[in-house]
Amino acid sequence: MTNEIFHRLAPFIQEYIYNHNWTELRPAQIAACQVIFDTDAHLLVAAATAAGKTEAAFLPVVTRLYENPANTIGALYIGPIKALINDQFERLNGLLKAADIPVWHWHGDVSQNQKNKLLKNPKGVLQITPESLESLLVNKHHELIRLFGDLRFVVIDEIHAFMGSERGCQIICQLQRLANITQTQPRRIGLSATLGDYSMAEDWLRSGTDKSVITPKIESGKRQVKLAVEHFYLNDEVDEIEVTQYDRYLFNLSKSRKCLIFGNNRTQTESVIASLRRIATEQSLPDIYHVHHGSISASLRQVAENAMREPNNPAVTAATLTLELGIDIGHLERVIQLESPLSVASFLQRLGRTGRRGEAADMRFVCAETQPGLDAPLVEQIPWQLLQSIAIIQLYLEERWIEPIKPVKYPFSLLYQQTMSILAATGEMTPAALAKQVFSLPPFAAISQEDFRLLLRYLIDIDHIQKTETGKLIIGLTGERIVRKFQFYAVFADSQEYVVKQGATEIGSIVKPPIVGNQFALAGRTWEVTEVDFKKRVISVKQVEGKASIYWRGGGGIIHTRVLQRMRQVLLEDLEYSYLQPNALQCLRTVRQLTRDAGLDKKNIIVLGKGKCCIFPWMGTLAFRTLERWLNSCCRESLEIKSIGGSSPYYLTVKLGKDKVEYLGKEIVALAEERIIPEYLVSESEAPELQKYDEYIPHPLLRKAFVSDYLDIEELKQQVAQW
Repeated sequence: MTNEIFHRLAPFIQEYIYNHNWTELRPAQIAACQVIFDTDAHLLVAAATAAGKTEAAFLPVVTRLYENPANTIGALYIGPIKALINDQFERLNGLLKAADIPVWHWHGDVSQNQKNKLLKNPKGVLQITPESLESLLVNKHHELIRLFGDLRFVVIDEIHAFMGSERGCQIICQLQRLANITQTQPRRIGLSATLGDYSMAEDWLRSGTDKSVITPKIESGKRQVKLAVEHFYLNDEVDEIEVTQYDRYLFNLSKSRKCLIFGNNRTQTESVIASLRRIATEQSLPDIYHVHHGSISASLRQVAENAMREPNNPAVTAATLTLELGIDIGHLERVIQLESPLSVASFLQRLGRTGRRGEAADMRFVCAETQPGLDAPLVEQIPWQLLQSIAIIQLYLEERWIEPIKPVKYPFSLLYQQTMSILAATGEMTPAALAKQVFSLPPFAAISQEDFRLLLRYLIDIDHIQKTETGKLIIGLTGERIVRKFQFYAVFADSQEYVVKQGATEIGSIVKPPIVGNQFALAGRTWEVTEVDFKKRVISVKQVEGKASIYWRGGGGIIHTRVLQRMRQVLLEDLEYSYLQPNALQCLRTVRQLTRDAGLDKKNIIVLGKGKCCIFPWMGTLAFRTLERWLNSCCRESLEIKSIGGSSPYYLTVKLGKDKVEYLGKEIVALAEERIIPEYLVSESEAPELQKYDEYIPHPLLRKAFVSDYLDIEELKQQVAQW
């Protein structure tokens, strides 16, 4: 089969394979070629990290474009982040050098000169982010047929990063809008290493088309995996300058290695690199440390990526999800995860960064939690991050389970953006024509015409849209100020950050400017503010010694119920997992004894005294949020609830009226039998603004979206029925 497929590839690709000493095509590449060459279906390539998915898509796509050249851009590649596009751009350029098929990349860091070359002669492969594609749809509306009229293929990389989000819905809208204009329906190819439910991914990929999706079964060889989990308690009172045992442990794990450290937020990445750099300086060792996240300048991110790719030289980079997705960063020896990732999918993505050259994948979890006081309540003595790390590892090792992705039912923020985008692109439209365009977009299938009418009336009221004398709709003066900004093209919220500069060199950006003379951390170094230009939003700095802090606000993310259930099992079973290191093992033994002593193996509610209870729901973020709202909305009077606190989705603390403690459990268990009216859980005075453009959405629509997409009544009832 390899031979047969090989001979069907374009001659210059065969030559490329010979010159690069490939001994064979990989299973994913053979399977993808068969689907593209022998069918007209869409293709989903679901295969392990480093299985050659990019080449699986492009070997047959480029062959088809070589045999029958397109008159416009022939293939569109949509990637979630700039770094991944830059990486794939280099790889594709190497592959296509010998053919007359140009490769272009288009995002905020690409020069206008390069973009103009593509606009002048639209051919070959275009690699782009959803935000830049939105910009093209608005600003090049009258040139879209010239640019994309003969588009044959759309490759969507890391589709799990898009599915179940408004950004993923945006891509489907963009592809449908292109199809409406060009009257072509290109074949779609989705790539992912972390999909639990292929059928959901297939439904998403085919949205708005009449083609089926083929997902070939791809055998993956067994990978060797080295895992270790260690745990540290940190003292809150430790001076920031002091190097802790935790810092030393991380330093030794990464010393003289090619190592990627993943933090769950930007603050963690900054802090860990500052500590490692300080220890290296103490020991007179070279500075091999880098930080990579969305607030680091493009040039410094590039320096980090280059250092990671450079063979035989140690380099340590701390990153958020900016280096989680797909980027091949060469011979990576080890991945370190600070605390637990939010999901099994994220664990697999991060594990997949290492062991890409036939060696064992090596991943170390290092969990640090605040040292509880001697008289601390049970909830503060439970090492939640350690439990979550173990649960995530076990779910994959035991069951190969990965979170299913819940589709968004009411993406009203995206509805606003797409409505404004279509109007901005066309100039003016009748309400009927606009509605026809909007309702042709698959993500809005659940939205009623009445909902859309309500939105349009509201947008006219707030002057985002105006009605002309002839009854047509145009962008209003207030709306103009929004659609004219480049930030309009993104559906995710952006904070107006201040650019940090040392002389003419851009370091990165931060949200809130410190006052002149104050110090803060960025790119793993400490800076002192010398000047703040509020008008230009620029902070001038000089580098200084010592360690300082900077904090970014970040969302907690969604944790699935299965993860919480497995955490409970970790507490209750006697299994001692082979990958636990001494501190982690001792910590687990201690907390297991504590939970048994407290009776948490037999009940979900523990009485703390003085009318206070602690609920351990063991349910995911959505069901946990629903329980919290149900208690607040439906039980506040009957149980005389004075306050509700806790930490989502791990535990809830509830302060009740006198003699009401014994009724709390009965009320919650009775939930399973009750018919809960969702609207009761969101008060009339509420309008939860959770997405970027929610501030422009009528409040009744926001409440409707919140109930559907941010709560889960069925999951809650199902879980409490088992109490």
